[in-house]
Amino acid sequence: MAEPFYSAGLQFECTQCHACCRHDPGFVFLGQRDLDRLSRRLGLSREDFVKKYTRWVDSDRGRILSLLEKKNFDCIFWDQGCQVYEDRPIQCSTYPFWKTPMKSEENWRWEGRFCPGIQKGPLHSREEIEQALAAREAQPAITFEEWEARA
Repeated sequence: MAEPFYSAGLQFECTQCHACCRHDPGFVFLGQRDLDRLSRRLGLSREDFVKKYTRWVDSDRGRILSLLEKKNFDCIFWDQGCQVYEDRPIQCSTYPFWKTPMKSEENWRWEGRFCPGIQKGPLHSREEIEQALAAREAQPAITFEEWEARA
């Protein structure tokens, strides 16, 4: 099997531009651990957190749980910075080392059009990148069927 294009590592450093958190529509999918951490942080039951801060969106896996966005497409937890940074979802903490950008160098460069921190800053090793990918795989988004089956 061929080595991944990132086998020698990739440069990335968050510039705190917050483009991934603001201004554009998108989804922040929540896994079980994300939901537990965020609801605990805000002192809400999981059910109350879901009612107040999330929505169900259609995907290839069915309807899955995503954070709400404000009318201007900012993340629901954005207010001059991330209000839940220490407990932010795995999707947020592993960016930009996601499955699609890691498929090819072309995809990685494409992602760099939207993120000024790509190709800058410290080198992240193949091991670090693969740990981020594995962390996302280990915590898939909650489906509506899973949510309804709880209890």
